Amino acid sequence: MEDHSLAVQNNSHALTEYALDLAIGQEFPDVETCRRRLKNIALVQHFDLRIVKSDRSRFIAKCSKEGCPWRVHVAKCPGGPTFTVRTLHGEHTCEGVLNLHHQQASVGWVARSVESRVRDNPRYKPKEILQDIRDQHGVAVSYMQAWRGKERSMAALHGTFEEGYQLLPAYCEQIKKTNPGSIASVFTTGQENCFHRLFISYRASIYGFIHACRPLLEIDRSHLKGKYLGSLLCAAAVDADDTLFPLAIAIVDVESDENWMWFMSELRKLLGVNTDNMPRLTILSERQRGVVEAVETHFPSAFHGFCLRYVSENFRDTFKNAKLVNIFWNAVYALTAVEFDSKIAEMTEISQDVIAWFQHFPPQLWAVAYFEGVRYGHFTLGVTELLYNWALECHELPIVQMMEHIRDQLSSWYNDRRDTGMRWTSILVPSAEKRILEAMADARCYQVLRANEVEFEIVSTERTNIVDIQTRVCSCRRWHIYGLPCAHAAAALMSCGHNVHLFAEPCFTVASYRETYSQMIHSIPDKSLWKEPGDGTEGGSTNVDIMIRPPKTRRPPGRPKKKVLRVENFKRPKRVVQCGRCHMLGHSQKKCTLPH
Repeated sequence: MEDHSLAVQNNSHALTEYALDLAIGQEFPDVETCRRRLKNIALVQHFDLRIVKSDRSRFIAKCSKEGCPWRVHVAKCPGGPTFTVRTLHGEHTCEGVLNLHHQQASVGWVARSVESRVRDNPRYKPKEILQDIRDQHGVAVSYMQAWRGKERSMAALHGTFEEGYQLLPAYCEQIKKTNPGSIASVFTTGQENCFHRLFISYRASIYGFIHACRPLLEIDRSHLKGKYLGSLLCAAAVDADDTLFPLAIAIVDVESDENWMWFMSELRKLLGVNTDNMPRLTILSERQRGVVEAVETHFPSAFHGFCLRYVSENFRDTFKNAKLVNIFWNAVYALTAVEFDSKIAEMTEISQDVIAWFQHFPPQLWAVAYFEGVRYGHFTLGVTELLYNWALECHELPIVQMMEHIRDQLSSWYNDRRDTGMRWTSILVPSAEKRILEAMADARCYQVLRANEVEFEIVSTERTNIVDIQTRVCSCRRWHIYGLPCAHAAAALMSCGHNVHLFAEPCFTVASYRETYSQMIHSIPDKSLWKEPGDGTEGGSTNVDIMIRPPKTRRPPGRPKKKVLRVENFKRPKRVVQCGRCHMLGHSQKKCTLPH
């Protein structure tokens, strides 16, 4: 009873304005506003409202307790749409509702109560809603009322899921209209025109990838948990500062080999003739069967490698041996085949099962020593975390609002990074600058012997490395693999007065970074300004005459399972430093304890 009294007290503070506003002669713009006001008064005074009459010209209500005189009569004003309070008996003789449940706390009332919170936070949970309503209004609602109230509020704010699919053709047209050169296509299936696929790539992303990024793409997907399920696919590049740069986004009704084949086909068409002018593309993924077949079909010359995080987690989970895992990481970052093979030999001494594992995960698809593609130190899928966050943030939004959330985020990122790039005054981006300075510091430990104009012998106590500054190759292979001069190359370049920074790959320069973000992603007008289905426009897969229905795949009843991703899974493996003197991992030559 004490909790109930406290709730009523909190309720009266939360809704005091409704208790004080009702008076004879008070006007309301329409009967619905009047009805809502009286329901709020019933909630704040904690009594049940019984509606006696409600029609186009009058609204009469009284307290539901027998014998209580509280009563109100509201009538329509002659010659206008407004309603006014004609009679009011405002005193109660009953004790009111003695528990926290209230007849007026309908799903519609819950929806109106939480609308502002849901607008700011679409992930506002039903259990948080029912707790907040109890704390703020002193009313207890069920979980289902809270859930339905949120659903109704989301529909009022963003439209229904079904309306979202209907708007897709017009939305695609708006993308192409406001961002010329962008690709936006929606595809349907069956006689009912059920949603099948959506593909979007902004011109700003296409331009940035083709003109300034390294020829590397990450491919991954995330499953959507919304009303109609589906999968979110993405192809992302990497900018000069090793930050993710999304190139193309797709939503499909279901993840399948057929849909992966379509996605890679759209990606190939997007790049078009530019693919022939680019260096051989490198693609990183988890190499699911459908992805492997799609890459082989549409990018037959590309190097298709495993995400290193995926491979390392599989190795760790298979063997569950800390010593083996440590040797495995030494093998991963070994620069030469000889070093790699020696680590494999160490592992097979501990477990012969390693041999069978390497048959399932051939080193040519992931190991630094053997993989031929251009990764420049980028070994893992950053796009996995991005897709996971998008799916988490957007799964309760209709499809158009989901894509708008992603577009708005991309636009914001591009603008922020464009501003950041304009503030940099160095030749290379900060991450590359740091690694060059480390290489130059280590280079001071070497003896440099010049063979001719372009070839040098770099001598240390342990080995001699050959550097060719014309072909930008060092026998240690680090320069070729990471795209930045290694310590041996830095020693050779510094000995003949060259600026080491100028020998980094162009994709690491500030100029490339600025070029990547030189184009803008423009905003989409409010949907009230779009052409509605039936207005007519040019034909094709984005004809706004098409009435698209939701896909057949619908979320089953019950709470969806959530895939919990460990935070450490998203942490990129640290770059392993290898000493140029003793060749051990974990320290540089400058910090080596081995005597000269």
